[in-house]
Amino acid sequence: MSPRRASLQSEFVRIGFTDAEAAADRMLVLSEAGYDDVLDPADFVMAADPDRALTVLVDIAADNPACRAVLADPVHKTRLLSLIGLSESLGGFLQRYPKLVEAVVPDNAQGATQRILASICGDNPMLDLRVAYRRELLGVAARDLSGEALLPTTMAELTGLADAALQACYELAATQVGDAASTVRLAVVAMGKCGAEELNYISDVDVVFVAEPNGDASKDEAMRAGQQIASKLMQIANAATSEGSIWEVDAALRPEGKAGALVRTVDSYVAYYAKWAKTWEYQALLKARPAAGDLELGAGYVDAVIDFVWSAADRENFVDDVQAMRRRVEAHIPEKQAAREIKLGRGGLRDVEFAVQLLQLVHGRSDVTLRSRATLNALEALAIWGYVGREDAAGLSAAYRFLRILEHRVQLRQMRRTHLFPDRESELRIVARSMGMRTDPAAEIEAAFAKQVRQVRRLHEKLFYRPLLNAVARLDSGEARLTPEAAEERLRALGYQDPKGALRHLESLTNGVSRRAAIQRTLLPVMLGWFADCPDPDAGLLGFRRVSDELGSTPWYLRLLRDESQTAENMAYILASSRFTTDLLLRAPEAVQILADNENLRARPAADISVEAVTAGLRQSDPEAAIAAIRATRRRELFRISAADCLDQLSVDEVGLALSAIADATIQAALAVATQAIEFDGRCAEDLIEFVVIGMGRYGGEELGYGSDADAMFVYRTRPDVDETMASDAALAVANELRRLLSLPSADPPIDMDTDLRPEGRNGPLVRSLASYEAYYRRWSAAWEAQALLRARPVAGSPALQDAFVAVIDPIRYPSGGVSPADLTEMRRLKARMEAERLPRGADPAMHVKLGRGGLTDVEWVAQLQQLQHGHEVEELRTPRTVAVLEHCAATGLIEEQDCDRLVDAWRLASSIRDAIMLSSGRASDSVPTDYRTLARVAHLLHYPPQDRGAVPEDYRRLTRRARQVMERIFYGLP
Repeated sequence: MSPRRASLQSEFVRIGFTDAEAAADRMLVLSEAGYDDVLDPADFVMAADPDRALTVLVDIAADNPACRAVLADPVHKTRLLSLIGLSESLGGFLQRYPKLVEAVVPDNAQGATQRILASICGDNPMLDLRVAYRRELLGVAARDLSGEALLPTTMAELTGLADAALQACYELAATQVGDAASTVRLAVVAMGKCGAEELNYISDVDVVFVAEPNGDASKDEAMRAGQQIASKLMQIANAATSEGSIWEVDAALRPEGKAGALVRTVDSYVAYYAKWAKTWEYQALLKARPAAGDLELGAGYVDAVIDFVWSAADRENFVDDVQAMRRRVEAHIPEKQAAREIKLGRGGLRDVEFAVQLLQLVHGRSDVTLRSRATLNALEALAIWGYVGREDAAGLSAAYRFLRILEHRVQLRQMRRTHLFPDRESELRIVARSMGMRTDPAAEIEAAFAKQVRQVRRLHEKLFYRPLLNAVARLDSGEARLTPEAAEERLRALGYQDPKGALRHLESLTNGVSRRAAIQRTLLPVMLGWFADCPDPDAGLLGFRRVSDELGSTPWYLRLLRDESQTAENMAYILASSRFTTDLLLRAPEAVQILADNENLRARPAADISVEAVTAGLRQSDPEAAIAAIRATRRRELFRISAADCLDQLSVDEVGLALSAIADATIQAALAVATQAIEFDGRCAEDLIEFVVIGMGRYGGEELGYGSDADAMFVYRTRPDVDETMASDAALAVANELRRLLSLPSADPPIDMDTDLRPEGRNGPLVRSLASYEAYYRRWSAAWEAQALLRARPVAGSPALQDAFVAVIDPIRYPSGGVSPADLTEMRRLKARMEAERLPRGADPAMHVKLGRGGLTDVEWVAQLQQLQHGHEVEELRTPRTVAVLEHCAATGLIEEQDCDRLVDAWRLASSIRDAIMLSSGRASDSVPTDYRTLARVAHLLHYPPQDRGAVPEDYRRLTRRARQVMERIFYGLP
């Protein structure tokens, strides 16, 4: 090996070539061609991929004086080697057109428009246009990659090239249309990044087409010609040639999208935006800019529609719409790509753009200084005028610049429209080197990307809220702040119904120099955002203030929220979503600790709750004090379950079981207290009788909802050697004392013990002996009572008496011969009567979750008929739980699996809606809500996506309609 060759190989290894031997061969070729005086191996240090740069250079340098001239100038040489060392696509273009290497020489894009327009005058305008466009692209990319052009300059130059190409396509299209083109004035209005003059290297160019008749031409003639020109313009830009296409011209942002007219008049656009447009369409108009064609007409269009942009924030549900659109974008990212999405992912470019645009739309109504199309310019204005903190704006701007540059580098590699962070180390290394990272490029760029994404997401979440605190805080005179009016405007746009009240809460929470106020100022920007994501942000903020007023002085509370973000987020969600759960928390604020870990939100074992409640009650000497202690246990457990429900940690079946277990424990503890409190002749009631509480209805079925009554019956048995009269009196006294204790006035959700399902209903005795029950059921019970007993479940009292009572009722509720024809007729008659008479006046039968068509009662009666018919033979049907009965029926072939699924789906949705109504409002209702605000709260708690919350009634109708069809066939025997 020659000394020169060896020296070159050694040098190329040091520089970072991966194939130093081949590189030495290529360098010798250039040396033989006379390039030693203008090229040195050290020059390739600046290339992201030096192997590729040298390979391309060998090809374009041969017999090319233009290349030698470029390399002779140090600045131009840096541009060229930076360009061909990163972009394989543009390097390949130069290999095909080596004379165009001179395109890297100009210091700006001046004259590009004229050169691009001139390219369409030859014999092959489609190909010539693409070659001319890429020639100009060489210069833009070279200045960008060499570090001479900053990001705003690069984006502006790319947009200028796009405008020129659009104009060239427009002129070619008009020529192809012929004389008809003279009948129309047509404007090409750029939207999106092109409209904002923030275009990428490879991006769709979003446009809308505006047309007006020219001269004496009729509107119909003009619209036909405009349609033809617009269609041909898009075909010309999108068509493939030997040099590919330019980029895709996309007109999907026009009214009605791809289904709408391609071309409209200004008046037609205005009429559409005034009546039909969605919030996102107004948001899109923020970027509108005349780009090609009749620029005067384009400017007229922008002037005509711009007022819609600055009134968008006045629309109902404005913020919901904007945030829902952002969530939809995130939801459509393939899971495998989500973490690598530079543009659309969490913490990506779209987060910055959405945040800035939302602030512009909110505050730009009254502040014209914010009305900029460009993201960075708008962000700067927001910071200057105090709508965003200066440090936050600087951090967001730096992150945005980094991510846009990264996106540009990734696209330049193959000139492909991509927004994905590379996943191969070799690609990461090249892209990182192009951004100046040389020590450990792949690791450096991964760390930088992760840091910037975190920074964007953090600032995105606080951007709207930090200045709100400044509006109410005592600041140094030099610190930017929103005016109170601007703060109110922002809160109102973010969904707060009482902005003045919200500002008072913020002032109360954050003013002062205490540690408490300082932590609140740290917490609130993020919490305000969490509140605003929920249906009732005002309630969330008010609840937070009330809890903080109660616990703010305790050392653990604010530290917990500050250090455990999950706690703070869970708390914010609950406070702004559920009045029921919030009220429980306000009465037991220390329960906020439950929210620190999702493990705490699991339902506790029923036995553990019962032991705790009984122990707490019996520890007190006074019955009223005892029931207060029992209620404290119940309150905390109700908070645990309702919080878990709100946070989607429990299914509706699990909620029913958990609420029933809490009721069991409460009644068991209250019964223990009542039994001890009742005495006759100095003897405790427990010495006189055995006493049992039997759960009935949904309570017996372990299917309690938050607003359900605790249906119950009372049974006693006289102990040996006790007078029957005394025993009867003692039993009645225990029952009355139990009911009294449970009904004592309290701010907690009540426990209403309903005893109407006892024999003879309200006319019968409140308490009966076991023998009395046995005699009654043997001689007098009606078919409906046997049906009611299907859900009878002992919940408290003597275990021996519980077993004895079950033995008495099992033959009644699971008859050996099944349901007699007479009893079946009576059941059907009673069900039909209920449907006709018990539905509340004015209630919609299709929307009543309990008594309506396909609702809870329909499903439960189907299950209960199966139990009456087959419970004697099929032991698995001897359960009080509706879903379990239906699933066992399907498993044993008593009903079809599809029928079971339809019944269960309807029952679960009806139960969930019922619970969500109670959770959201604190008031029970059995009708699916129809007004928007109530429906939004219920749908939110059912965990419907924001954009689908209006679907709850339709989903309910669909599922219950199917369930009703099954019910009519199985229960009524209809075909």
